[in-house]
Amino acid sequence: MQREKIAKLVNEVFLEDFEMEPSQLVPEAHLFTELGLDSLDVVDLVVALQKKFDVSIRDDERIRDIRTLGDLYSLIEAINGELTSE
Repeated sequence: MQREKIAKLVNEVFLEDFEMEPSQLVPEAHLFTELGLDSLDVVDLVVALQKKFDVSIRDDERIRDIRTLGDLYSLIEAINGELTSE
């Protein structure tokens, strides 16, 4: 899956589940300081992304390194790449 499509789908989660403004959803947006997510929101985000992409993120250690939307796009892209190479 191409990064542009991944970004579009991730952004859809933010628009639908967190009622963000589209203008906020830029790759460099920090999830906590700029988008205002808290630890409970992150749990909801992981669940929504797992459903949207049909992947398992919860147990992936790389989730701890996510700080920005761009980081999140990269993680989904990496997981998706790993699944398609199997």
